[in-house]
Amino acid sequence: MVVPNITVDAFHHFAAVSPDWPGNEWWHWLVFTVIIIAFVLTMIIGVIYIERRGMARMQARVGPNRTGPFGLLQAIADAVKVLLKESITPANADKVVYWLAPAVVFAPVIIVFAVVPFQNGAMLKDLNIGVLFVVAISSISTMGVFMAGWSSSNKYSLLGAMRNVAAVVSYEIPVVLAIAGVVILTASASPLSLNEIVVAQERVPFILLQPLGFFLLFVGGCAEINRSPFDLMEADSELTAGFHTEYSGMKFAMFYLGEYGEAVVMSAIISTLFLGGWQGPVLPPWLWLILKVFLVFFTMVWTRTTLPRVRIDQLMALAWKFLFPLALINLIVTAIQVLAWPDILPLYVIPINFAIAAALVLLWSRFFKLGWGRVEV
Repeated sequence: MVVPNITVDAFHHFAAVSPDWPGNEWWHWLVFTVIIIAFVLTMIIGVIYIERRGMARMQARVGPNRTGPFGLLQAIADAVKVLLKESITPANADKVVYWLAPAVVFAPVIIVFAVVPFQNGAMLKDLNIGVLFVVAISSISTMGVFMAGWSSSNKYSLLGAMRNVAAVVSYEIPVVLAIAGVVILTASASPLSLNEIVVAQERVPFILLQPLGFFLLFVGGCAEINRSPFDLMEADSELTAGFHTEYSGMKFAMFYLGEYGEAVVMSAIISTLFLGGWQGPVLPPWLWLILKVFLVFFTMVWTRTTLPRVRIDQLMALAWKFLFPLALINLIVTAIQVLAWPDILPLYVIPINFAIAAALVLLWSRFFKLGWGRVEV
């Protein structure tokens, strides 16, 4: 009988899981692959329910409440309905690329979770370049979107796909710079490991030390994953349904799952980098991670319900004129603080950093107009 190597810290109520749990490396890969797939699909159903009921509450509606208790099975009923629908392929489509695109969009959602820790060491693989892995793999879905727009032989689909490519190229820079601030704060031999980043937040979550970085990652992440008010590649008033206009049946369902899967991934990454990931008292570590993911996603729902959709010129201006300069300043301020206090940052930098973040956001928004009254070319 193989006894897993698990050490428990009674005060913090979390366990350090051995890299070969539950017995050897192959069992480890098999068990965590099943866990990740089940976790992602369950979380997608959960966030769909949260968005529908949350938006209904904010808009004085009831929301889904008929299928299952409190409407919890509505997403499953919708999935069954979509499976029964006819799948139509345009006559002039590039069929191979057209069929591959949904899989290319959804696959990165599963792969990214290979390096996301559910508790200390509980992950498929603790890569010492985990942050780079997440940034690289999460960008692959953009290729799937472009494949869908290009292969559909539809101008609306192509325009929606090109908007997505432009948004990802623009917002990837401030997003990576925001993540770089977290890496600088992680005093570890492997600062790019997501597990080490969570462990480094044992004293205080990085959202308190990096409020501006959290803001930059949240806004840039919402733009990259096509969340409102940045959902311009699916702007129904302009592009019908955007890049997936010509998709139906199960292929459309893959895009639908991919969209909410990307929201789950972004919520998990934000929770891991800034909210302490699995760390928390009393409750099991994996439950803390789930609660934080739902909290971040609810904030996305809140912004979707509150803010109107921006124009494409405003989307680009926000990235290059607003987020990018703030990301550079945030990186410089973080580097100065780490040089000033190389061992550990004192707690009195928390109100200082919040003041800096608020001042920069307010002042920079005064200096740079994003074209709210006119169209910028």
